[in-house]
Amino acid sequence: MNEVWAEEQRTWASRGAGTSTGLAGVFQALMPGGYDQNCIASVYAEFAHRRGWLRPDHLLPAGEHHALRAKVRPWAQTDRSWADVISEFGPPSILCGGSNPLYSKTLGYLGEESDEPMVFFHLWNGSTPAPGSTWPELDEPVLLAVRFADAPFDEAFTFTPEGQRRRPEPGLLYG
Repeated sequence: MNEVWAEEQRTWASRGAGTSTGLAGVFQALMPGGYDQNCIASVYAEFAHRRGWLRPDHLLPAGEHHALRAKVRPWAQTDRSWADVISEFGPPSILCGGSNPLYSKTLGYLGEESDEPMVFFHLWNGSTPAPGSTWPELDEPVLLAVRFADAPFDEAFTFTPEGQRRRPEPGLLYG
């Protein structure tokens, strides 16, 4: 098992996620609103999928998964919500996070072919409330980014306009 884990860490490093701050730091630097455990869980889901350990709720037929991958980047050029993702692409193969609309989550879509890249939809619904603020900020999570799992992390994301507005400043790791 140690060699399997070491191999996975080398894979992450080759994709630009081999930093001293780990996956949390990579997502903190790239994702609007910082990282959350759902983003990190999606990377571990990729690992489990490659090893044959992941048991998704369902798989998309090869044609549907191919169509999703071909369509998703242009589709994400418009602001979208959780309901929009489900309406357009159906229920996810895996859900990282709960179904409660008060909280962020990541939806993962897998095809029948095991070598096909997973596609993740990173949804956000505000942050922990500050005293006197209204929370959640939104009625349902909004799509910030779509991520294809087989690309380097800094190239893997397609940000929605909302995701672009909320992205951290370049070079700002924690803030």
